[in-house]
Amino acid sequence: MSATIQGLLAGLVMGLALGSGNVYSQTVLLEAVEQGDSAKVREILSEKRARASVSVSDDQGQSPLLRATWLNHVDIAEQLIRAGADVNQTDSIHDSPYLVAGAQGRLEILRMTLKNGADLRSVNRYGGTALIPAAEHGYVDIVRLLLAAGVDPNHVNYLGWTALHEAIVLSDGGPDHQEVLRLLIKAGADVNLPDRQGVRPLSLARQRSQTEMAEILEQAGANP
Repeated sequence: MSATIQGLLAGLVMGLALGSGNVYSQTVLLEAVEQGDSAKVREILSEKRARASVSVSDDQGQSPLLRATWLNHVDIAEQLIRAGADVNQTDSIHDSPYLVAGAQGRLEILRMTLKNGADLRSVNRYGGTALIPAAEHGYVDIVRLLLAAGVDPNHVNYLGWTALHEAIVLSDGGPDHQEVLRLLIKAGADVNLPDRQGVRPLSLARQRSQTEMAEILEQAGANP
């Protein structure tokens, strides 16, 4: 095929893409995000119709910003947010850029979502705020940031657990989780709030031989 014909075909494809904001975004913007091509994203977002469709979603309901968050493409996430991407737009399983940033430890992206209207009360498919999985994973800086933003440390998810419960039950009780526990307590977490089975945090820590975690809870007035 001659270069001339190839050029004409390429132009035709681009013209068709530009004729539909959704098609353009899905086939070009999402692909650029997936590849981490910041320059390409910048080029695409320079088109007004692309900016208008920046929150279009793929077949799983994931927006370009949500994909950028999962892949931790910080520069691309910043570009998308500046172009008007919704930090609270959820996919088919109720994940949003804000919630995923907290749950996956995407600190820089989380900061951006908090500055751009993150819904602190929004919950994931387990009924948990961004704080709960952050505590589970022992993301100290994420937990500190979310607490400073005002996320409720005593929110209970569908499993009957708060962030404090998950920091104990789903961890090894190591240094990071110990610091998370201190932060939660300082922020007002209820150290005597039982789980759905009526077991209190101190008993949960002792059951798992988490000596340091148990000591922190005892010093905060926890009862077995």
